[in-house]
Amino acid sequence: MNLAIAGATGMVGRTMLKVLEERGIEVENLYPIASKSSVGGFVEYRGKSYPICLLEDALEKDIDFALFSAGGGISTEWAPKFAAKGVTVIDNSSAWRMDENCPLVVPQINQDAILENHKIIANPNCSTIQMVMALNPLHQKYGIKRLVISTYQSVSGTGKAAVEQMEQERLNGTSQNMVYAYPIDRNCIPHCDVFLDNGYTKEEMKLVHETRKILRDPNIAITATAVRVPVTGGHSESINVQFDSPFEIQDIRDLLNNAEGVLLVDDVSQNKYPMPLHAHHKDEVLVGRLRVDESQPNTLNMWVVADNLRKGAATNAVEILIKLLK
Repeated sequence: MNLAIAGATGMVGRTMLKVLEERGIEVENLYPIASKSSVGGFVEYRGKSYPICLLEDALEKDIDFALFSAGGGISTEWAPKFAAKGVTVIDNSSAWRMDENCPLVVPQINQDAILENHKIIANPNCSTIQMVMALNPLHQKYGIKRLVISTYQSVSGTGKAAVEQMEQERLNGTSQNMVYAYPIDRNCIPHCDVFLDNGYTKEEMKLVHETRKILRDPNIAITATAVRVPVTGGHSESINVQFDSPFEIQDIRDLLNNAEGVLLVDDVSQNKYPMPLHAHHKDEVLVGRLRVDESQPNTLNMWVVADNLRKGAATNAVEILIKLLK
């Protein structure tokens, strides 16, 4: 297999390389792609060094698969060029997620959405992935009527510069390079991505549209509030789920215990519940704080946490690749 990684020097790109190596994925040739400023450098993979190249250089190579994590603008322009040459592109940006001709895939849920003619496959948003991993087994049994979501998202979801802003603020009380409009250390900012005309942010609307597409149910009522919090790695979500039919908490536990890629952490008598601290560097989606919403029928409260750079981005893309290889 000849593999290209666009954005190989970024936070997600580096995590992709790490996950690929952990999964023992062998490549004949690796083409790490980055900007001109990185050309001349090398990327290490499985004991070998590979020179960093530009997109236009990689396009001339014989490549089987390309993992893209270089932003929506790059994906919009370059993914079709690679696809036209027969390369299967797994794209981590938002560029192709809602394109009706591109599958939006979480392998544990809807890998069957990928057909032979699909050359661009979209990786969902990080906050969407962890949520649908927890919701899918419940939706299959009870049918989801409505979701009310509040996210608590790590600064690593914004990128390396945001992590540096927070670290500088913790060290010096201020930062010279402000990625956010306000300080993030000792603060919460209810502003992830840009605001839209409806008053919601793009991040909040991704949770709406992507969830419906992945779960194949356009009728689920969904509303979301996305908040950036001073955490280095790991997104958390408070999810209120109203089902079409009644449920028992023990049945919910059993479904989640048997769900691939989900880890139930729910024993409040021992103060056991999901936290970003425990999700860091893990591929599993942690679920806990399960309880009946006593204010209305057929409704569940749950708390979902995952490493946004791994299952929320890199791991999911690599898992798609593995499914394609098989």
